[in-house]
Amino acid sequence: MSVNLQTEYDKIYKYCYFKVRNKDIAEDLTQETFLKYFSQNSYINKGKPLAYLYTIAKNHCIDYFRQKQTEALDDTMVSSDEMDAVITNIAVRQAVNNLDRTLAEIILLRFGSELGISEIGTILGISRFAVHRSINTALKQLKQVLKEEDFYE
Repeated sequence: MSVNLQTEYDKIYKYCYFKVRNKDIAEDLTQETFLKYFSQNSYINKGKPLAYLYTIAKNHCIDYFRQKQTEALDDTMVSSDEMDAVITNIAVRQAVNNLDRTLAEIILLRFGSELGISEIGTILGISRFAVHRSINTALKQLKQVLKEEDFYE
């Protein structure tokens, strides 16, 4: 694999975590992604390894939701100092979840996994122009929703 394994592992983990919202499950899905990737010897030295990794991760996340419905939220205690950050985080997550599914995934890939426009286009099978346009559309929608909720000025 010609890419930095640790960096790609962290990106795939973030992607899975954003999808399933559970640390342990995201770790399992990330490990399964890399196991599947390395079991496919024919693809390792050709093609676009990052796009292939994300495709495998996406499919594992879909399979997870097919097998099990989302779990109830944990009742963990949060200090009052962390409450503002938690509320803002929830507001942003809800705003992203209200986006069209494709727009939400593009935002996740661009800002959560810090992928480039070309890489996102390859992963989703769309042009760079379409990715760029979708990012702009998603950001405008997010700003509007967060303005309405008084989280963005």
